[in-house]
Amino acid sequence: MDIQRFKRFLLSLSPGRRAPRIIVGAVAVGASVGLVVAGFEQLTENILLDYLFSLPLWQQSLAPLLGLALSAFILRYLGGKSASSSTSDEYVKTFHERTPRLPLRELPAKLLAGASTIGFGGSVGLEGPSVYAGASVALNGPASLGRRWFTREETRMLLTAGAAAGVAAIFKAPATGVMFALEAPYRDDVNRRALLPSLIASAVSFLIFAVLHNADPVFPSLGQESFELSVNDLLGGALLGIAAGLGGRGFSWLTRRAKDLQNRFRWVWRFLICSAVLCGMVWLSNELFEEPLSLGPGGEAVDWVLTPEHSLWLVVALFAIRAAATLTTITGGGTGGLFIPLAVQGIIMGTFIGEVLNTNSTSLYPTLGLAAFLGAGYKTPIAAVMFVAESTRGSPFVVPALVAAAVAQLVAGRSSVSRYQVGERLGHLEQRLTLPVSAALTTDTLSVPPDATVSEFVFFHALRRRVRDVPVVDGNRYIGMCGLDQVNEIDRSNWDTTLTSEVIAPDYPTMPLTATMRDAVSAMEEADVDVLPVLDAQGNFAGVVTNEDIVRLEEIMKETGG
Repeated sequence: MDIQRFKRFLLSLSPGRRAPRIIVGAVAVGASVGLVVAGFEQLTENILLDYLFSLPLWQQSLAPLLGLALSAFILRYLGGKSASSSTSDEYVKTFHERTPRLPLRELPAKLLAGASTIGFGGSVGLEGPSVYAGASVALNGPASLGRRWFTREETRMLLTAGAAAGVAAIFKAPATGVMFALEAPYRDDVNRRALLPSLIASAVSFLIFAVLHNADPVFPSLGQESFELSVNDLLGGALLGIAAGLGGRGFSWLTRRAKDLQNRFRWVWRFLICSAVLCGMVWLSNELFEEPLSLGPGGEAVDWVLTPEHSLWLVVALFAIRAAATLTTITGGGTGGLFIPLAVQGIIMGTFIGEVLNTNSTSLYPTLGLAAFLGAGYKTPIAAVMFVAESTRGSPFVVPALVAAAVAQLVAGRSSVSRYQVGERLGHLEQRLTLPVSAALTTDTLSVPPDATVSEFVFFHALRRRVRDVPVVDGNRYIGMCGLDQVNEIDRSNWDTTLTSEVIAPDYPTMPLTATMRDAVSAMEEADVDVLPVLDAQGNFAGVVTNEDIVRLEEIMKETGG
């Protein structure tokens, strides 16, 4: 008896049937992504950016022009015609697709385009190409090689784990990577199913990266001072949250407009205008700050703003210049992420508010601004606070950062820099109701021609097949529905002379092929019918959806791979 209990106890500790293969896949993804991101950072930061900041000013001002041109050339001729400059958005978009796919050919193109854009001074972040690299490695590596072992849901879990591994490596912050990957697909929810593989992939990726590079925080000057929390700091965090929420909301709107401009104007004109603007910003920022702070992801701008004794108007000018440089880089087709630009904007805003409030701490409000602005812009408040915790080595800044991020989230509303985020996860039934009606479509249903008599309908359909309503179809053209309710209104003696086309049910609903199952259910309930004709774009009869088909949603999901 004791042996049986001990066996049951051991079995209770074992993972689910799919856990072992998911764990193996997550380890493989984490190791691969750590290597890829380490190489990407080495090329971008330690080679290109270091060389850029050693050049004379006139050459630095021309560098963004070369970066945008190289990025466009690489995407066009190495990535193929379908390759775009989108990176983190591609992860979110692919996550919500029914069959997640990222072409392997675009992976080296995106990485090299990102290195060109950022390494030559583009004001975007390294995490964008890193997230894309993680997602692409996951889909084209373990998930692709093991299609017979991984279900569609497990593939999506590995996709999330890959994105988490990319962020964990480039930020040297594994917990931030996990939370960002879980939060990014949704505005008001998280992808909790992918937690375990994301944890494993992030940890492995961080370890691989740390072996090849140093694991210093992205912003080492933040949160390194001694600090005692007070009520005033919580109130200040709430005030900063309001400002960051409004700022993040505006920045998100401008970012989406900048992305839209990529499709509205020809690349040549965008390239020329954006290059001229970025060149001018280099000279302007050097004139104002004695450094070209408009260049690069923003590390130099953070170091400058955290140095004491800067006038408030210069801090405001830096905020505007950095925002304009990021938006211009996006409009010009640069490849990179927005995580770091949002964090930099938050640090600058926090510095300004901290100086206005005359706080004694030099890094408290910049840290709170980072959490609030980043959380508001990307709708990832937990990842933003976790980034603060890991960047400041768990200092007391985390508590007011929670307040600032929460308030900013409320003020920012539903705005986000990502156009592909959805509100929240759908339950199993809701997911099935979002399927197209074609998933439950019966295409081999019997119909009656318009010249068939009512007698034929009654004897061959109502009595023999026991159906109440049958579509009347002339060739492929849908005429209407004929049913027992209409036949009952006709005298029995007239059945042999009355045609089905003469007793068509008035106002019987139809549904286009593009409609969803939810639309079909609503139409059937409203009309109180059990059969719904479905028509194609030309109005031709495609088939029917019945109540029985809708009840069989579980089988439908299996048949359609949902």
